Amino acid sequence: MQRELIGKRPNFRPERKGASFFRVLIWIGLILATLWVFLSLQRGQMISPLEPTPTPTRMAESYFLEAQAYFNAGKLDDPSNDTPGPEVPLINDAIDAYKAALQGDPTNAQAWADLARIQVYSTNMLQTDTAKFRRLEEALNSANRAVELAPDDSRVHSIRAFVLDWYAYNPLVPNEQTSELLSEAELEASRAIQLDPDNTLALAFYAEILADQSKWLQAEKYAAQAVEKDPDSMDAHRVYAYVLETLGQYKAAIEQYQKAADIAPNQTFLYVRIGVNYREGIKNPDRALEYFDQAARINSQLGIENPLPYIEIARTYTQLGQFFAASRNAEKALQLDNQNAHTYGQLGIIFRRARNYEGAMPLLKCAVSGCSVEENEMGKMAVEGLPLSSLTVAYYYVEYGTNLAFLSRPNENYCPEALPILRQVRQAYPNDTSLMDIVADSEGICRRLQGGSQPATPTPEPGMEVTSTPSM
Repeated sequence: MQRELIGKRPNFRPERKGASFFRVLIWIGLILATLWVFLSLQRGQMISPLEPTPTPTRMAESYFLEAQAYFNAGKLDDPSNDTPGPEVPLINDAIDAYKAALQGDPTNAQAWADLARIQVYSTNMLQTDTAKFRRLEEALNSANRAVELAPDDSRVHSIRAFVLDWYAYNPLVPNEQTSELLSEAELEASRAIQLDPDNTLALAFYAEILADQSKWLQAEKYAAQAVEKDPDSMDAHRVYAYVLETLGQYKAAIEQYQKAADIAPNQTFLYVRIGVNYREGIKNPDRALEYFDQAARINSQLGIENPLPYIEIARTYTQLGQFFAASRNAEKALQLDNQNAHTYGQLGIIFRRARNYEGAMPLLKCAVSGCSVEENEMGKMAVEGLPLSSLTVAYYYVEYGTNLAFLSRPNENYCPEALPILRQVRQAYPNDTSLMDIVADSEGICRRLQGGSQPATPTPEPGMEVTSTPSM
């Protein structure tokens, strides 16, 4: 019996040749693509989406926390990790951490302000005026960016005031700009206080600016208010100490610096300031040496190569007349930073006060005029000389004003080198009677030499004892 086919009738139409041809092309394409992906994975040109990323993406907040940890540890800046450009290849300090955080969150005004604050404090670890000036320019750029992002934020304005104040006193800033920068800093601090009268940083930095403007009573008033509002603020105690130091209240200043150091025990510049107050204010060099040594030990423990504590130790031993100990510490500073012209200048003055005039000559030359690798027998490094400023004038008049003149003889006359520098000092500081007396004595030595007389014993700079027979 024949069964009927029910339902949809099957379609047995023959396939067209064109459709089969295109299907073959698609399969060939898929095979080739698969082969290309496989070879790319084998060669490392492609990464499988199933593989974990080699470096997980970090949140900006973790960098902020890391930056604060570095600051607390005293590692504000690691010069060996400084690299040009925005990329930070390795995070070794607070500045690097903030820069890395801002790459992920570039509109964070507070982060820009915090970076500016740390950049300013990091200048305490730098020795040359040029390096400090560049770092302060970076800090000002960071502070400006913070204000752009948060124009009505009190903390941001207070930190910009802080930056402007320190920037104003860098020796490379022209004198005519200093008062302008201080006025701008005062306006910024006033703006910060208007926005938030309880802002401790605003009160503290305003006090620091007032002290730099010689407004002593106002400065002490605001500094005391800052400490009262936030007794746990390192900045507030540091500024109060600075104000008291400028007022000559050295014992009270030391107490405030010590409180700041108790809050931030790894900020070694605080111990240096305590030592300076003991040495210059209270006239207790032994206590000063204790704090300079403490700063050096903390730096060593943290792996920070900062020559400043050793320079201060050398200065202290020089005042005590212990020139051998002074030279050893100055040489240690030179080992840590053999490109720093200030270190050569300090070591040259120490040699000179030890009556080693010939040994002082090449060191002071590196500080003032610069020297080549061949000329620098001690540091074995080319050094760029320092411009004349209030911080370097001693190197100028010591080398060219006294040392060169004193060592000049008819057959070896250094006066042609000395006289142009003496004129430079005379033009820059005509109202400084002490400097002008030293310049006049040195010029007199050269005039006597030109007249056929032998040079006389040089007039010492303040605090220096001189005998006529070089030694050491």
